[in-house]
Amino acid sequence: MFRQFRKEVIKVLGDYGEERFVRESEHADLCSTVAFKLAKEKKRKPSEIAEEIISSLEFSDVEYVGKVEAVNGYINFYANYEFLEDTVNLILDSDENYGSFKMDGAGNVLVEHTSANPDGPLHIGHIRNSIIGDTLARMFRKAGYEVKTHYYVNDMGRQIAIACLGYERFGIDENKKPDHAIVEAYIKMNREIEGKPELEEEVEKLMLDYERGEERAVRLFREVVEHALKGIGETLHRLNISHDEYVWESSFVRNGYVDRVIEMLEKAGMLKEEDGALVINMKRFGYEKDVVVRRKNGTTLYVTRDLAYHLWKNENFENFVNVLGADHKLIGRQLQDVLKALGLKPPEIVFFEFVSLPEGSMSTRKGQFVSADELVEKVCEEARKIVEKREDLNGEEKEEIAEAVAVGALRYDFVRIAPEKPMTFDWSKALDFERQSSAYIQYSHARACSILRKAVKEGMPEIEFSAELCTPEERKLVMLMSKFSWVVEKCIRSLRPNAFADYLMDIAAAFNDFYSKNPVIKAEGEVRMHRLAIVDACRIVLRNGLELLGIRAVEKM
Repeated sequence: MFRQFRKEVIKVLGDYGEERFVRESEHADLCSTVAFKLAKEKKRKPSEIAEEIISSLEFSDVEYVGKVEAVNGYINFYANYEFLEDTVNLILDSDENYGSFKMDGAGNVLVEHTSANPDGPLHIGHIRNSIIGDTLARMFRKAGYEVKTHYYVNDMGRQIAIACLGYERFGIDENKKPDHAIVEAYIKMNREIEGKPELEEEVEKLMLDYERGEERAVRLFREVVEHALKGIGETLHRLNISHDEYVWESSFVRNGYVDRVIEMLEKAGMLKEEDGALVINMKRFGYEKDVVVRRKNGTTLYVTRDLAYHLWKNENFENFVNVLGADHKLIGRQLQDVLKALGLKPPEIVFFEFVSLPEGSMSTRKGQFVSADELVEKVCEEARKIVEKREDLNGEEKEEIAEAVAVGALRYDFVRIAPEKPMTFDWSKALDFERQSSAYIQYSHARACSILRKAVKEGMPEIEFSAELCTPEERKLVMLMSKFSWVVEKCIRSLRPNAFADYLMDIAAAFNDFYSKNPVIKAEGEVRMHRLAIVDACRIVLRNGLELLGIRAVEKM
């Protein structure tokens, strides 16, 4: 709805309706700052120009633009009663589909995220990648895109070869979670190699055999990688994350795409030979070091297969987004530059900074990272302690709510910080029901559900929203709810899902402010019906918003 209102404001402004000058404001529903730009050009007061613009505006063929006023050079626009009523009615009628729309230019999009090496469990940095990628995929779907998600499986690296040798030499503990069992074999083999450097030859031979498709190597790699991916998949599933497809790096060697991309590089004159290896001349792009794409022994490197993968992406998708850690900035930018030089579309890349934990908040064994499984279990354990105090819930309800609150705490805190900013995850703050946290939003949804249950129990009449009855708190809440799809669109354009996390928090805060100042159950007649309509609409918006963030909207807390 807000997107429609904004379009009408731009239409009303006519020649003065450049989008860059139309913005949200604390003092109006929308405002235009165009008078300040014209004032500089004409050397006049912005307030005079704003008044002149308002006097020239045409309001034909618009439904939702109400009052317009000039204040100190700003041109302020306010939505009318019809807009407020249509917003609430649309939310109630659309229900679970509220917020869905068809964004201009929406086609198909591939979102590649997580893509951690399958040689052990995910750690806390990986799940920031996963949560950002999964949330963006959900937003693209909400905006009418046809979405696919990929986990790009690095099954050809040295680390995987070491894990394979460890698996073969030491076996694994079948009683442990598969990814944790694989990393133990990897660690043991690494220690073995440190004491016997001659084993490096075995690693190199195994990598060469796998790239050439030798049967034993293919069988071994497949078994180890699939075992690790099974455990990784279990972790992701608990976080409400899934992938449409696991795409193996080696597939681009087998299907000819690696040969094709090397041929394209040769035709473009971008390759040179150095000591028998093929190298991309990166100095032409301003980089100090060149990039090897094929070693002297004929094997390729990660960058070669990645270029091949993106050639495949170009042939199968209109848009593609990669989520990568900040340590991949150099590789990511080199990839983009080479693809552009080949006449191919580069991926849009979301780089994210790393995650840390407060000193002493969790202990880990020396030399080991904090696995995502450890973190999830720790947060769940703390959530159980909080929920356990509730006497009106049975054991099953407590466990379900604790899990939903814990996963919500992780997902919300990992996405609410802009990707380019480093973050510290503190479970005690993430689980604080009074603080700006996922638990606060979930609690707001549960409160709305509780109000409606009580109203039904007391005999709830037909609900009906009336804009003329709106208090300032109610109007503010309805205007916020109207912005759902507008905020989603902004997140997609910027590839920054944190803006939606802020938006949903604003909804929850506005709902609680409304509820504290405006009696609902105790209200009478049409006021009661009107406020119950607002509560039901807010319940829908909070539920749909939590779902967009991959968080379960519980009805009791």
